Amino acid sequence: MTQRRIFVTTALPYANGAFHIGHIMEYIQADIWVRFQRMQGHEVHFVGADDAHGAPIMIAAEKAGKTPQEFVADISAGRKQYLDGFHIQFDNWHSTESPENTELSQDIYRRLTQAGLIYKKPVEQHFDPVKGMFLADRYIKGECPKCHAKDQYGDACEVCSSVYAPTELINPYSTLSGATPVLKTSDHYFFKLSDEKCIAYLRKWLDEPGRLQPQVANKAREWLEGKDDQKLGDWDISRDAPYFGIPIPDAPGKYFYVWLDAPIGYLASFKNYCAKAGIDFEKFLADPQTEQIHFIGKDIIYFHTLFWPAMLEFAGKPYKTSKLYVYVHGFIQLGGEKMSKSRGTGLSPLRYLDVGMNSEWLRYYIAAKLNGSVEDIDFNPDDFMARVNSDLVGKYVNIASRAAGFIAKQFDGVLDFPDEAESVTVERLARLQFELDTIRDFYERREFGQAVRHIMGLADRVNQSFDAAKPWVLARDSSKAKELHGVCSRAIEAFHALTVSLAPILPRTASIAFRDFLKFEEKPIWKAHNFRQHRIGSYQHLSNRVEEKQLDALFEIPKDTKPVTASTPHATSPSKTEATASVASATHISIDDFAKVDLRIAKITNAEHVEGADKLLKLTLDVGVLGTRQVFAGIKSAYDPATLIGKHTVVVANLTPRKMKFGLSEGMILAASGDSPGLFLLSPDSGAQPGMKVK
Repeated sequence: MTQRRIFVTTALPYANGAFHIGHIMEYIQADIWVRFQRMQGHEVHFVGADDAHGAPIMIAAEKAGKTPQEFVADISAGRKQYLDGFHIQFDNWHSTESPENTELSQDIYRRLTQAGLIYKKPVEQHFDPVKGMFLADRYIKGECPKCHAKDQYGDACEVCSSVYAPTELINPYSTLSGATPVLKTSDHYFFKLSDEKCIAYLRKWLDEPGRLQPQVANKAREWLEGKDDQKLGDWDISRDAPYFGIPIPDAPGKYFYVWLDAPIGYLASFKNYCAKAGIDFEKFLADPQTEQIHFIGKDIIYFHTLFWPAMLEFAGKPYKTSKLYVYVHGFIQLGGEKMSKSRGTGLSPLRYLDVGMNSEWLRYYIAAKLNGSVEDIDFNPDDFMARVNSDLVGKYVNIASRAAGFIAKQFDGVLDFPDEAESVTVERLARLQFELDTIRDFYERREFGQAVRHIMGLADRVNQSFDAAKPWVLARDSSKAKELHGVCSRAIEAFHALTVSLAPILPRTASIAFRDFLKFEEKPIWKAHNFRQHRIGSYQHLSNRVEEKQLDALFEIPKDTKPVTASTPHATSPSKTEATASVASATHISIDDFAKVDLRIAKITNAEHVEGADKLLKLTLDVGVLGTRQVFAGIKSAYDPATLIGKHTVVVANLTPRKMKFGLSEGMILAASGDSPGLFLLSPDSGAQPGMKVK
């Protein structure tokens, strides 16, 4: 396998506040992918930085009685607790307020000027005579020129949704001083994105496979090929003093607009890291095999898919890159609603850590929800608890905890397969490696949700095989010692493969499992391992269950905080009950109503496609004392029938049988779904037997 050289970044957080859950989700996604790539033996450099410039930071610093540099430094000092807390391992964290960013931004500007892509023209803007500064749209309010609503911002009306120029506002005023702004003209510098050579390059760039997800590329093409008033415009890259930013060379009183130097901050952080790591920065960037990969949210596509690649291309080497990729993700929601501090619907990552919740639970849950597309994901507290408890404790950790005791007591901690030929061991290792190869493909494409489902499918099969062998029965018969040894050793061998596949998501748990339990001295690689005659350590518990009281503490509203109402926004989060209320039905049922539903554990003994049915699979269920049932389930889009055989699930056993054109359906299996695509079959913890009641 050819070693790749990869330079990875995440979007730069604006240095005017602490990290929110959207930042943490993005960093977790990138960190998982970086860890996976390193396990493949690739050279990966992962850097981040604070986006430290712009008028909002200058104004916030003034209100705080600090210089902008002091204000940004204070924000930056609080980053480490988040990154360490969630095991997010950047190689370097820097700032756009740095010598490297000044040097690179001014160099790229000069190169773009030489390429004929920078020009200046006069622009008329509102000017605050009290503050002595030009006003961005967000700092102007007035009467809407369309519906005449008061106190509307300078670009759009929140009442009638009209869009207008700030100069159209009636009776405008500065939100900074309250003064009536005056119109003044100033020369602004523009990047000529509309130049034909830029357009031609971007068309070619967008058409190259793998650069962007298809939906992102299509959106960028819409902007690129816009007509008339939607036509792609040139980019105003300058701001007038006073402004906290990087001075434009040979233009006194002019500064780069924050969105010009912010993406260059990726390179500045990397250059700072290269100096410390002994890497030739320019040589690394100029290498045509270097992959430059940016993980970003869908709200900043415009800058990263048009301006950024054009800037790099026409600045020339070493900035020009042949392998620039932008990976876009959606937002994270709470109970189906976009998170909002003002509405009290936020999930605070710092509070998550402060109440003592395991950070790897969140890493796992987010990974289970993420895919390679731009879909939003949802944090549902009940689903979070059920998924972590079922998957990590009930399936993954369960394998090691059950098998390790037999190995320690009966075989002095040594694994072996005395009941099988070497050829059988080789065949089993080949099957485990096939599983790892399949999971590797999901990780590579950032289909983390599919990777998790495949991993847990393997864990299900291992648990089922272990149960079928009944090691607790074998342990009572000394003549079955060899068989017991093999059964438990095979379980530990599979546990190792599962740990390898989960290591990018659960780095701390995997590290403890490798070092203390599996006794692996070498760095784990993406490969199944033969554990014949391998001594393991004593098993120590690897993961606890999520408790409901922990989630209550996470979403608890402080006692001195007013309840959330439409007119009283605040920055705290709702209780777990309130958070899930938007998902649940407003109609309550009594316990007697619930008792009418006969829920049973069922084992899927056969699954097959239904000829002529687009959505259905035909399932044969073993429901224990209730016998065998035939059920038609609309899960064809989510499951291959072959992977369902042997699984345990939950069935509504007293549903009136329904006659369908394909046959009689004698019940209904339970599956979960949400706003995002995907169906997820409900599975009980290991040990549940067909026919058991769910209550």
